[in-house]
Amino acid sequence: MVNFLPIDPDFQTKRQVVSEHNGHKVWGPVEAPTKLGIHGTSSAVDWDSCVGDGVCIDVCPVSLYDWAESSGHPLSERKADPAREKDCIQCLACEMQCPAAAIKITPAP
Repeated sequence: MVNFLPIDPDFQTKRQVVSEHNGHKVWGPVEAPTKLGIHGTSSAVDWDSCVGDGVCIDVCPVSLYDWAESSGHPLSERKADPAREKDCIQCLACEMQCPAAAIKITPAP
């Protein structure tokens, strides 16, 4: 089943970390290729909602995101990856511009 819902703002209390990818946590469940989880913690992208349009990559002033392949995912073959999550300045540009509401920026712990 494809998740068309926005990212759950409470994912950190409702999900568990199942792995790491490019230096950030991945919150499950993950059942590739259709369920890919949430990537990142303070700059989180729900890969199950991400439509891969790249607006977050375009609007981020600190180049936080990279493209990552997601072959076989029903919404897109590539996802925005918070590869430099620690560089986030919490301007919220990506969160506000994401057409799928797949991004959640929260203060770093």
